[in-house]
Amino acid sequence: MSRFRERTIIMLCMLVAEGIGFAQQAPPVPEHPWDSSSVKQPFQAPPRLSPALNLDPAKIYTLPELVNIAEQNNPLTRVAWENAKGRAADLGIAQSTLYPTLAAAALAGSTRLDIFFGSSFQRQTEETFSPVFLLDYTIFDFGLRSQEISISRNNLLAANFQFNDTHRRIIFQVMAAYYRLLDSKGQEDAAEANLKNAETVQQAAEARLQNGLATLPDVLEARSAAAQADYDLQAAIGATEIAHGDLATALGISPTTRFQVESIQSIKLPESIADTVETSIDKALSQRPDLMQQVAELRAAGAEVRAAHRTYFPTLSINSSAGLARSYGEQIHLPGMYAPTQETWDAALSVNWTLFDGLARENRLAKAHADEKQAAAGVESIRNQVENQVWAAYSTARTALRQQKAAAALLAAATESYNAALESYNYGVRSQIDVVSAQRTLADARTADINARAQLLTGLAALAYQTGDLLYAKRP
Repeated sequence: MSRFRERTIIMLCMLVAEGIGFAQQAPPVPEHPWDSSSVKQPFQAPPRLSPALNLDPAKIYTLPELVNIAEQNNPLTRVAWENAKGRAADLGIAQSTLYPTLAAAALAGSTRLDIFFGSSFQRQTEETFSPVFLLDYTIFDFGLRSQEISISRNNLLAANFQFNDTHRRIIFQVMAAYYRLLDSKGQEDAAEANLKNAETVQQAAEARLQNGLATLPDVLEARSAAAQADYDLQAAIGATEIAHGDLATALGISPTTRFQVESIQSIKLPESIADTVETSIDKALSQRPDLMQQVAELRAAGAEVRAAHRTYFPTLSINSSAGLARSYGEQIHLPGMYAPTQETWDAALSVNWTLFDGLARENRLAKAHADEKQAAAGVESIRNQVENQVWAAYSTARTALRQQKAAAALLAAATESYNAALESYNYGVRSQIDVVSAQRTLADARTADINARAQLLTGLAALAYQTGDLLYAKRP
């Protein structure tokens, strides 16, 4: 028996020592990374809450389709959704205080006393078992519960507006990433066209060199331009891959997922901005969800002030119980006796009024007033921010519209100039420097046209984002 006890003690000591050895400790030295191999359970990212979304690599996805995918798949929408569901549960909890609380209980007790009777103490034993129903109900509290319900209701409204604002942000995030990808693909297509033009000029220069109509420096200049165009093309291909990964991340999918998008040339550009800047500002002040969230938080703060005032008044409540009791009693020198099952009830009407609590109510009221003023200042601050954001977005979109028209005219002129210079060069009228310069001007014009298109689309999306129109548009 003693050996068994010794072995048990040794095993316990080994287990404790193992736990201490594998316990997490601070890194021993500052100049080397911490060795995580001592952790029994390796840390890694948990599995996805939803299955991975597979997109058709052969399909060309439009912007509305990708927005719908992001709203369904992006985890931020689920975060905001669960938050709103939690605030809805808080409202249900607050509303439940308007109803009585009914509970079932089984009370059992045993009491033994020595009662002084005559000239001696008499031992007495009582045992009782009683199943009962307990009722607790606040009848009147001067509107305290109503204000708490108002607080929860406005918190729910704020959570719902936050949910809408999450969708607004995700929509704009997808749109911005989408237009960046279209811009990168457009730049890639433009770089391919520039490379073809540079190769055409190089071939023409080499042909003229063979016929004795051009010099070797002319050919070298054309080869340099072609090499530069190929370099620009490789940079554009890399930028397209990065933009593709950014869009996939906005959709909530892996950057390695392959899918196709439409060309930026196929998107019809508007000729003007429909609304004035004043109308856009009015729209933002009436439908921006983040501003509405601040207003709801201000209303909740006002309800907090009114609830703090209600704590100065008394409350009227009723507490009662009703059930059946089965009792047994026994007294020394006397036989025991069972009492038959009988009804029991108890009811109490109470008025509770806190007269002094160490100034806790005064401090809570002061805090509620401060929170209300803070919320009011927050509403005023975000109102100013919204007006400035809409003004800046409107100016940016209007500038992008003018730049796009100028870039389109520049591209048309550069294309015509390049074609004329190349034709004249083939006839020997223009020099190699002229045609290479025209080719580079055309390349810059193509880049400017693609950039202007992307900036216009992004500027219009930013304006719709700032006004809140993204939540109400039939098509993003």
